[in-house]
Amino acid sequence: MKKLNVLLICGSGASSGFLAANIRKEAEKRGLDCHVVARSEAELESYLQEIDFLMVGPHLKYLIPELEEKVAGTDITVILMEKSYYSLLDGSQALDHLLSKINN
Repeated sequence: MKKLNVLLICGSGASSGFLAANIRKEAEKRGLDCHVVARSEAELESYLQEIDFLMVGPHLKYLIPELEEKVAGTDITVILMEKSYYSLLDGSQALDHLLSKINN
C-alpha cells in the first residue's frame, strides 16, 4: 500500500490534532506508512497538493458539499468522521474507517 496522506479538519484543529496523533500511532503499530496532520478548515487549500484523504469533524457535516466542490477534479476522498470515534479520539477506529474507504 502506498503512503497515505491525510488531512483532518475540525473547527480550530485542537481536538483533531490529538486524533491525528492517535491515528499516526495506530498506523505505526500496523506497519502502515501514514502521514496525518490536523488543521483548521481555513487552511485546506494550502494542503490540496499534498493529501489523498480529507477527514472532516462530524460537527462540520454542513461543509461537506463545499469541501467536495473544493477537491473536485483531484483524487482526494472526503470522509465525514463518525462521532463515535471522534469524541473518544480513537485512532484505531478512525484508521479502520479510513482504510474501509480505500478498500471500496
